[in-house]
Amino acid sequence: MTALQKILRRLTYNYSKDPESNVGKLLNITATEIEQLENTLSQIDLSRDIDEAEGETLDRIGYNFQQWRGQATDPVYRILIKSKIARNLSEGSLNAIIEVLSITLNIEKEEIVIRELWADPSEPEPAAIFISVPTESLNEVGFSLTQFGRLCNRVVAAGVRADVLLQGTFAFATVVDVSEQDPEGGFANLTQTTGGYLGAVYDPQDDPDLPM
Repeated sequence: MTALQKILRRLTYNYSKDPESNVGKLLNITATEIEQLENTLSQIDLSRDIDEAEGETLDRIGYNFQQWRGQATDPVYRILIKSKIARNLSEGSLNAIIEVLSITLNIEKEEIVIRELWADPSEPEPAAIFISVPTESLNEVGFSLTQFGRLCNRVVAAGVRADVLLQGTFAFATVVDVSEQDPEGGFANLTQTTGGYLGAVYDPQDDPDLPM
């Protein structure tokens, strides 16, 4: 319903409610101004939304949470801000880490795997965890493996090391010497534009800790 229609509905019946009447044309002047103000306020509201804000406006949102942009693009900077907000509310538990990563990558919690390495029967390690997420989730948000690895090590509790594995979909054929086609797990060809994703591993031990 337009602003003019709302105004005309409020008129008493001794006035014409026809938009083309003299009363309707006069009120349309006010209604147009009201609609312009509403559109402006709507744009201001959207500019304060992390998912819609750009450039300097996004910088101001980041400043409110003490998250600096550095050289990050707008899409990556949005991730940093969201993760900073989630980290501020996190108590460091495994469920909280999953919640933070789910918000950061915009994926379902079920897609995130976390395992405590102190309980690893093959190579137990205290104060360390293993984190695994789908590779394509990083590709979609524009995060590099190194950036995400450092983020994970910011999310965990102090003194805890996080090893990160990105789950790839690429796979070898199930039968030797037999050609198979799989749009999710194979190479792209002339008839398909996408193929499988390769996995990757991040180990923070030899990676310098940069501000994030």
